[in-house]
Amino acid sequence: MQGLDRWLFAAGRRWVCRQARGDVLEVAAGSGRNLPHYDQDVRLALQDLSPGMLALARARATALGRHVTLHVSDAQALACPNDRFDTVVCTLGLCTIPDERRALEEIWRVLRPGGCLFLCEHVRSPHRAIRLVQYVLDPIAYLLASDHWLRDPLPLVQQIGFEIERVERHAFGVLEYLAARKPSRVEAVGTYEVANDWP
Repeated sequence: MQGLDRWLFAAGRRWVCRQARGDVLEVAAGSGRNLPHYDQDVRLALQDLSPGMLALARARATALGRHVTLHVSDAQALACPNDRFDTVVCTLGLCTIPDERRALEEIWRVLRPGGCLFLCEHVRSPHRAIRLVQYVLDPIAYLLASDHWLRDPLPLVQQIGFEIERVERHAFGVLEYLAARKPSRVEAVGTYEVANDWP
């Protein structure tokens, strides 16, 4: 990832994280590669399924002098209350979550009305030649890393009810930056009891 970050992903990480405000949840945070890009005044919680990855994130946060809270949980069933966060961030994570729609529904649930979602994801390219390469490599990527190369989260984000504020495509359409907002007035959608152990 170090080489790919320098060449391809670093700009997307900065684009996403520098817009985060208030109480921020990063979904599928992994080893904390986004940590250097957040403003110092955000209150940051990192979620990931892997305790090992979050241990790396803790070490990275300590080296940067950042206070973060870490939560081992499934992005498809976040163990936190409704309307908890002002911002949710996910970079290069939806591609490996088995049910990306369920993860986005959970993000909707934990965002406060008026809160923002910022995504940076690799997606299905609109360019035919590149898309053909993605189709060929997708089964290999899934076999090696459970990584889906042909997903396109934008329609799901819209279907769930987010208002799309900005979409950018980069790297021949393979990388998508997306900013969306949960409307200030929304109907209750998919609310249910969860463990309330998040600060």
